Amino acid sequence: MRRLLLSSTALALLLVCVPAHAQNPAQNPVYDLFRDYLDSLRAQAGIPGLAAAIVDSDGIVWQHAYGRQDLTRNVSTRTDTPFHAGGLTEMFTATMVLRCVEEHRLSLDDRVGKFRPNSAEPNSTIRQLLTHTDDNQTFAYRPERLEPLWVAVRACTDNSYRETLATLLERVAMVDSVPGTDIVNLTPPAEGIPDPAEADQYASVLQRLATPYAVDSKGRASASQYSMSTLTPSSGLISTVYDLAKFDLALRQGLFIRRETLDAAWRAPVGPGNQPLPHGLGWFVQPYNAESIAWQFGLDESAGSALMITLPARGVTLILMASSDRLVKPLPLAAGDITLSPFARLFLNLFAR
Repeated sequence: MRRLLLSSTALALLLVCVPAHAQNPAQNPVYDLFRDYLDSLRAQAGIPGLAAAIVDSDGIVWQHAYGRQDLTRNVSTRTDTPFHAGGLTEMFTATMVLRCVEEHRLSLDDRVGKFRPNSAEPNSTIRQLLTHTDDNQTFAYRPERLEPLWVAVRACTDNSYRETLATLLERVAMVDSVPGTDIVNLTPPAEGIPDPAEADQYASVLQRLATPYAVDSKGRASASQYSMSTLTPSSGLISTVYDLAKFDLALRQGLFIRRETLDAAWRAPVGPGNQPLPHGLGWFVQPYNAESIAWQFGLDESAGSALMITLPARGVTLILMASSDRLVKPLPLAAGDITLSPFARLFLNLFAR
């Protein structure tokens, strides 16, 4: 695989995404209010460890970590604590696919059977997979349908899906991110085997991975296990809020795909009766107070959860990663309404007024 070298772009992003206290942003009481209410919500949900960041067009403007990433060892959560990103992985898959579409190596109307003839739905298109729709433009959130995109990305890049993702992570210096926990144990003929230096780097990140917790009805946390042990187009990425901030900034600055491509991804498709559907090309999309929201969530039952919410018109993104599933569960976010989340409502009420 690649050597861990930082491009000039990556170095620039490292300078932009410095800790908020180092940036000395203008003091704004709304951030203090957000910090305190977020901690209250975390306590009510029984989340042992939570990391959060807010990103604007210049970089991280606010970040905070709450609780413990390991209760037994009394290790505090940090904004560079690695968590399972879960369904946030889909945003990275969509970014890679859309880059291929821009380069005319793939088409959103390519059918799955072109890449995987024995697929359960060979006539479905890439567009339908990314929007979670079918031939009748009916929406149903089924992340496992993204699996054929593993092969589609390989057909486009002449590299494995895992290595293509690893290259994307390296490009913006996401040094605390890992393309699948099993990458340190891959052996031939597996694709995307890292070189020894890369394997050591990934292993050091995984040693700091937040301990997953199951939380009972009384808010009591007990150590559990992550269910995802490999990388897929819909799950498996390990990352931090600090690294995800770099991805968000690079995405909105047009480093990966053109802005018009991103705008199209964040535009709701139209279903029967000309009704907007809740999922664009890799992101959920919905209106809020006469503007649009683009968002995605990650969920590992009884283990972890994550949220990313972007206000495109304002150029502001919230990133949350937790060591239990209580950011998402038991909310029916798969139906496409982020306002069901008290965490999202807090953000929207303060930053989208």
